[in-house]
Amino acid sequence: MEAYKQEFIEFMVDSDVLRFGEFTLKSGRKSPFFMNAGLYVTGSQLKKLGEYYAHAIHDKYGDDFDVLFGPAYKGIPISVVTAIAYSEIYGKEVRYCSDRKEAKDHGADKGGFLGSPLKDGDRVVMIEDVTTSGKSMEETVPKVRGAANVEIVGLMVSLNRMEVGMGGEKSALDEIKDTYGFDTNAIVSMSDVVEHLYNKEYNGKVVINDDIKNAIDEYYKQYGAGVSAQ
Repeated sequence: MEAYKQEFIEFMVDSDVLRFGEFTLKSGRKSPFFMNAGLYVTGSQLKKLGEYYAHAIHDKYGDDFDVLFGPAYKGIPISVVTAIAYSEIYGKEVRYCSDRKEAKDHGADKGGFLGSPLKDGDRVVMIEDVTTSGKSMEETVPKVRGAANVEIVGLMVSLNRMEVGMGGEKSALDEIKDTYGFDTNAIVSMSDVVEHLYNKEYNGKVVINDDIKNAIDEYYKQYGAGVSAQ
């Protein structure tokens, strides 16, 4: 596993963004882990978050893209900090764009988007925090493709939960790939997280002990999916 992935896993734990216990998801599933990107709130946390996304996007998609698109709401700050990090680390200026939940009907920036307008020929990388079911893409992809004649290069999320999406067979990331025809990737997967943290002491405690590991295993017996995206 690449060093930046190991560091990102520890960063999620340090930021209290990735938690272990018992959580009820929007889907109604009882999950032994939960990730909340809304808890990245400080300047240093957001700076690091953008750097991890930039590294992962560069690894998977290279430099041949023009726009980072972050769906409202959590995707907005992620796309902004990643655009900043990409400029600082790789010396490439990429634009950011996000959608509005409700279109603005006045002012110079009226319309359904924030940031840079999408233009014909743009190559777009979609960026989200986590995709559990893939439902958010049902709204976002038509908006992006309807705004201009763009090519969606791929999607990058921070954590691949590795569980079945809405179809009940494939992972959400694989469903998105098959449905919309673009690549999907994550900075890390839950298998990476377990590999890095299971029965290893970090900051004075074992984050994933035998009980938590068993709960994760049981969860995946019910909701796990064979996935290709890491």
